[in-house]
Amino acid sequence: MGVPAFFRWLTKKYPSIIVNANEERQRNSDGTKIPVDCTKPNPNFQEFDNLYLDMNGIIHPCTHPEDRPPPKNEDEMFALIFEYIDRIFSIVRPRKVLYMAIDGVAPRAKMNQQRSRRFRASKETSEKNASIEEQRARMLKEGFTLPPEKPKEEHFDSNCITPGTPFMARLADALKYYIHDRITNDPAWAKIQVILSDANAPGEGEHKIMDFIRKQRSNPAHNPNTVHCLCGADADLIMLGLATHEVNFNIIREEFVANQPRPCEMCGQYGHALSECRGLENAEQGPDVANPLCKEKNFIFLRVPVLREYLERDMFLPNTPFPFDIERVIDDWVFLCFFVGNDFLPHLPSLEIREGAIDRLIRLYKDMVYKMKGYLTKDGDVYLDRVQMIMNGLGNVEDEIFKRRQEDEQRFQANRKAKMARGSGGRPQRPAYVPHEGSLIAPTAAPCHISGKETRERAADARIEAMNYSENEAAAKRLKSFLQDDGSKTDESNPRKRKMQEELILDTAANEPEEGPSDEIRLYEFGWKDRYYRAKFGVSSDDESFRRKVAWAYVEGLCWVLRYYYQGCASWDWYFPYHYAPFASDFDTIAEFKPDFTRPTKPFKPLEQLMSVFPSASKQHLPVEWQKLMISDNSPIIDLYPIDFRIDLNGKKFAWQGVALLPFVDEKRLLKSLEAVYPSLTDEERTRNTTGPNRLFIGKHHDAFPLFDELYKDEAKRFDIDPTFTYGMTGSIATDSTAVPIESCFVSPVDDPSCENLKSNGAIMVIYNDPVYPEGFIYPAKRIASATELPRTLKPQDWNDNRSGQYRPQIGFSRDTGRAYLDSSGHRNLHHEIRDDGGYRGGRGGYRGGYNQRGRGQYNQYNNDNRGYRGSHSGYNDGYRERGRGGGYHNRGGYEHNRR
Repeated sequence: MGVPAFFRWLTKKYPSIIVNANEERQRNSDGTKIPVDCTKPNPNFQEFDNLYLDMNGIIHPCTHPEDRPPPKNEDEMFALIFEYIDRIFSIVRPRKVLYMAIDGVAPRAKMNQQRSRRFRASKETSEKNASIEEQRARMLKEGFTLPPEKPKEEHFDSNCITPGTPFMARLADALKYYIHDRITNDPAWAKIQVILSDANAPGEGEHKIMDFIRKQRSNPAHNPNTVHCLCGADADLIMLGLATHEVNFNIIREEFVANQPRPCEMCGQYGHALSECRGLENAEQGPDVANPLCKEKNFIFLRVPVLREYLERDMFLPNTPFPFDIERVIDDWVFLCFFVGNDFLPHLPSLEIREGAIDRLIRLYKDMVYKMKGYLTKDGDVYLDRVQMIMNGLGNVEDEIFKRRQEDEQRFQANRKAKMARGSGGRPQRPAYVPHEGSLIAPTAAPCHISGKETRERAADARIEAMNYSENEAAAKRLKSFLQDDGSKTDESNPRKRKMQEELILDTAANEPEEGPSDEIRLYEFGWKDRYYRAKFGVSSDDESFRRKVAWAYVEGLCWVLRYYYQGCASWDWYFPYHYAPFASDFDTIAEFKPDFTRPTKPFKPLEQLMSVFPSASKQHLPVEWQKLMISDNSPIIDLYPIDFRIDLNGKKFAWQGVALLPFVDEKRLLKSLEAVYPSLTDEERTRNTTGPNRLFIGKHHDAFPLFDELYKDEAKRFDIDPTFTYGMTGSIATDSTAVPIESCFVSPVDDPSCENLKSNGAIMVIYNDPVYPEGFIYPAKRIASATELPRTLKPQDWNDNRSGQYRPQIGFSRDTGRAYLDSSGHRNLHHEIRDDGGYRGGRGGYRGGYNQRGRGQYNQYNNDNRGYRGSHSGYNDGYRERGRGGGYHNRGGYEHNRR
C-alpha cells in the first residue's frame, strides 16, 4: 500500500513485533544446492498451518533482482520464482494450506494508481535511455572504451506483470507445473492442499487471500487457532492481518536494508554514478565499492499478535461511557491509518508519518472518544458523525502543523549548510577513511589488555593516519593517472585530469546552498487554503459547494476502503476523481453524507484493464488492433495515452513522491471504442481476456485424494468438500478440463535444467470455489469465541523485579525457544579463527567486543546485524536486537542447545 515510511515507523515504535527468521540455507558458499527436509520441525519454534503468498511481491524481484545478475529470459525468471517459493516454504513449512495469489483485475480505484505507476515507469525508462545515449556519446568523444550495448530483445518490460498479458498466461502454466512437481516429489508437500489463484481470477492478490480467510473463519468447521503466515512486503498487509482478528497471524518479508549500492546503468559496475562512468576502465574495486551481488537477503517475521498487545496498551480507554472492546479499538486504529495514505486515496496535506501523524490522530481519538460516546467503525461500516469530530479537532490545528513543518525544514536546511561548510556534505556517502589492519579503530578479533599509555599512543597514530589518508589517496590517483596516460591528449582533453577538475568543482558546489522546488502554495502563510484550491483544483476556496464535493468524495473513498478491508469489494467501478486531497477543516459537513454502494458492478476484463493502465510504450503486450487505439491520431481515445505528462512535486523533493497528472480514464468512452476491435481477437487472446477460477491441488497421499479422484469418474462433475478431510477447509470443487491425469507425463513448460519433465504426475488439479454465504451476509470483525489466546509477549506493566523476579524477555515466537551456546569445541574453533596477539576475553559480560559462553554478553562483536553469528546452517537464537546485545552463535562446530 502507498504508505511511505509506515513500516519503518511501526517497527521503530513497536520493536518487539519483529522476529528474525531462522532457516536452513539451501545453497553452499560455492552455489551448490543443499536439499532441505521441510518435514522436520520448524527451526523458528513455531509450526504454521497456512502459508499465503502475495505472488506479485515475488514475481517483481525475481524478474529484475537486486542481488544477482538479471535473468536472460523468461525461463530463468520462472526458475528464480520457483527457487524463491522454495525458500519461503522451507522457512515457514506450512502443514495444511499453501495459497498462491497473483494479482488479477483490480477495482477501478486501484487502477488509477496502477496507471500512474506504469506511465511513470515508461517515462523513467525513456529518460534513462536518453541519458545513457548522452553519456555514451560523451565517453566516445573522450576516448573511453565503451561497454557493448544491450540487445533490444534483452530488455524486460516490467509492465507485462499485469493481468491479461502473454507473460502472465505463461507464468500461470509454469506455476501449475511447479505445484505438480513439488507435490509429486517433495514429502513436505505431499499432504498439504495448494490453491492457485492466477491473474485471470479478479482481485488483488492480498485481497483474494483475505477473502479466502474471511469465508473460512465464518464457517463452523474452521479451526479458530489456525496459525497463519502471509508473505509480502506491502504495508497494507499489516492492517489486513489486524482486520482478520485471527488469534495467530504473522507476516514474513525480506529484511529491508537501507542505502544499498546500485550498479551503473552503463557498465553494470558499482561505486560510481552514470555521469561518472568511464566505461570498461571502471575496474577499481574496494571495500566502499564492493559488488553486492549474490548476497542473499534475510527474512523477518512480523508478529501481528504482538502488535495487538502494543495497541491494547497504547489505546486503552479508561472509564469509557461504553464497554471497552479491544477488537473495535483495533478496527478504529486501522481506519485512522487510512488518512496518512493508501493505494486508493491521497493522504491529507496536514498528515505525514514522519511528523508523527498517526500518533497525533491517536491522541485526538483518545480525547474525542468520550464525546463520541462510541467507536468509529463496526464490521467495515463507518460512523461519519464521529469521524467528523476527529477531523474538526485536526482542522483546528492545521495552521500550526504547516507552520511547524516549515520551521523544521528551515532548521534542517540551516544544519545542512553548516555541515557542508565544515566540509562533510555534498558528496555521495562513502567511507572517507578506511583504517589499516593494525589501527586502533580498525575492527579487531577481540580486545586485549592495553595500558593507558599505549591507548593514547595508538589514538595519536590513528589521528595522524586519518589526516594523511586523503592526501595520500589523492597523490596515488594522480600517479596512477600519469602512468596510464599515453601522452596523446593535451591537458585540456585529458579525461582523467578533467575528472579531477570536475571533482574539484563538485566539492566547491557542495558548499553552495541547494535550491529546492519552488513552493507556490506556502501552506505556512496566511491565505494557504485559497492558494491550494486555486493551484490544485482551479477554484477559489470560497466555493464551499466544491470543497464539500471533494470532501464528500474523499469520505466516500474512506468508507469504500474500510468495506474493502473487512467485507470485500463494495464497488468495482468506484474511484476518487481528483488528484489531490482536501483539508481536514473541509470535513465539517461529512455527517450529512450517506455512502451508497448498493448498485451492482462488475470488474473489467483483463484486456480492458490493460487498455486502462498501459502507456503506449507497452502496447506490444496487447492485440495488434488494440494497439492502434493507443497510437493512431484518429483514435477516439488517443488522449488517454499521453507521451509526456507533468509531475507535480506537491511540496516534495523527489519526482517519485510527486503526483502524476494523468487524465482519468472515461470508462464508457473506453468500452465503446473497444467494441470495434473485439472481433479481431484470436482464440488465445480471448482466453486471456476471460475471468478464470481458482484451482486446488492435492497429492496421492492426501486424505481427500480418493474423493477428488472419484470426481473425475463421477458424472456429477461437482460437489461440496467434506472439511473433515481438508483440515477444516470448506468450499466446492469441480472437474478441470485442463488437468493432467494422474500418473501421466507432465511436460515442463520451462526450458531450464532445474525444470525437467515430470514422468509420473502424482497430483490432481480441480477447480475450487469458496463457500457461499447469503446475500447481505456480514463477516463479523471480532475474535472467534472458542479461540485460545496466545501467551503475552510484552513485559507486564505491573511487573516488579524485586517481587516477581528478574524479567526474561521473549526472543522469537515462544518463551520456550531454545537458546544456543558454544560448547568447548566451539570455543576452540572460534578462538582458532580469531586468534590475535592479545588473545580474546570471554566470560559473561566480558570487555566490549568480547563474546561469552551463552551468547548473551553485551556488545558481542561477532554478531551479524545484531542477530548473532550465523553459520551456513540454521541456528535457533536471534538474540537481543536492541543496544547491541548479540545473540548466540549458530551451527558452526560443536553447538549445543540449552532448552531451558
